[in-house]
Amino acid sequence: MSVRVRFAPSPTGSLHVGSLRDALFKYLHAKHEKGVNILRIEDTDRTRYSAESEQEFIDTLQWVGITFDEGPHIGGPNGPYRQSERKAAGIYQPHIKALLDSGAAYKAFETPEELTEMREFQQINHQPIGYYGGDWRDASAAQVEAAERAGKPFVIRQRIPRDTTIVIEDVIRGRIEWDSNTVDDPVLIKGDGMPTYHFAAMVDDHLMGITHIGRGEEWISSAPKHATLFDQFGWERPVFIHYPVILGTDKKKLSKRHGATRVLDYRAMGFMKSAILNFVALIGWSPGGDREVLKPDELIEAFEMHGLQPSSGIFDIEKLKWMNGMYIRQMSPEQLVEIVAEHVNDPIALQYWSEPAEDGTPAKADVLPYFAMLRRGIENDPAYAAQAITLEQERVQTLSDFGAATAFFFEDEPPMDEKAVNKWFAQPHVAELFDHFLSRLRESETASVEWCESLVRDYAAKHNMEKLGPVVHPLRVALTGKTVGPGLFELMSVLGPKRMVSRFEQARKMVK
Repeated sequence: MSVRVRFAPSPTGSLHVGSLRDALFKYLHAKHEKGVNILRIEDTDRTRYSAESEQEFIDTLQWVGITFDEGPHIGGPNGPYRQSERKAAGIYQPHIKALLDSGAAYKAFETPEELTEMREFQQINHQPIGYYGGDWRDASAAQVEAAERAGKPFVIRQRIPRDTTIVIEDVIRGRIEWDSNTVDDPVLIKGDGMPTYHFAAMVDDHLMGITHIGRGEEWISSAPKHATLFDQFGWERPVFIHYPVILGTDKKKLSKRHGATRVLDYRAMGFMKSAILNFVALIGWSPGGDREVLKPDELIEAFEMHGLQPSSGIFDIEKLKWMNGMYIRQMSPEQLVEIVAEHVNDPIALQYWSEPAEDGTPAKADVLPYFAMLRRGIENDPAYAAQAITLEQERVQTLSDFGAATAFFFEDEPPMDEKAVNKWFAQPHVAELFDHFLSRLRESETASVEWCESLVRDYAAKHNMEKLGPVVHPLRVALTGKTVGPGLFELMSVLGPKRMVSRFEQARKMVK
């Protein structure tokens, strides 16, 4: 069987993690099986549809590397690819007529008030909530004709068979059964003539030759309706796959408090697209073995349907950060510098960091000055900036982290950690230590890593210091303003004699 899958969003907002995972699983499946991946826009709810949202979906998926073989943005042999356009082209009309003619669908004329009264009665009497026939499922042709002549508005509903068992075979969960008497009759065509998802999506899936319907497990309750619809048309059913839900680390429904947000925000925060795809692919799927960090081509090669898990996937922002850090450390210095330079100039990142934080704190705004500083550093002295960036490669988790991490390289007078100054500059040997280093640095034009290390070790040996800490810590604070950072000898070499002299002179003034 030649695999054909579709990602069919209803663009009413931004692309979030759940939809990205849906699109990713289908992309990986199609690529692994050398099949066809289709983008279809389900826009039958015209009151909520947004053209800007549709474009964001397309742009975001393109950014992360999910491509399509057919769709509204590239065309294809099964167009149009927007359901509103398919409806306008009359594609659905003969199919709904066929259902009406066969008795698999019927017209229902209840008013909204009558439907509300029906639901209230069901609630009061502890009955299943839904439309199980009303007055119109078994109405005579004469009753229907009379209602139409009277101009009564109606919807068209599917006639679910009664007193039988509906069965589907789900890839993840295996055999699932329903008593058909518990399945309500869904609306196929709304009062305004627009098809619902239950109808249009299934018709489109058949006409486009979709072989696998993948979606979230919240759609399991609709599966008997959709399977029955294929049967009523006499069409071969596609394979059903219902993905597990995504939860936060507290096992509750995923929300912003877990770090979940629109996909473009992850780009803005400095997560790399390969890391995002890798991380999202592992939410509910396993490649087998202990593998976790896989590049896009490795994900395609490894993706198998039997790797999909029935248990809920966990969204752990800390794991995403760890994984992103792993990808950063795998990059060559040239690749890293290029991608960091792109990030601090990315309009999406600049907009994100300029917006206030959710809790009203100024934390997000604090990032922009670091971006500007790094951007100027790259423009003014690319070689020096590249050294600073690569020196922090082992320590950061996101591309945005490079701003604050490298700031001390570009500041004439890095802000000093008061506690660190009070602790280390108060040591009795520090004044002489700074004077010694000033003397040696003023005599040198260059500072290799080896030379800087020899300076430190020679000083410690000359003063009978068994440990390097009393030398290293005051020097680090004087040069960076902090007690933590990259290797001291390496950062000294990158700063060079001239910058170190300037900073030691400032630090010397702070020592009594």
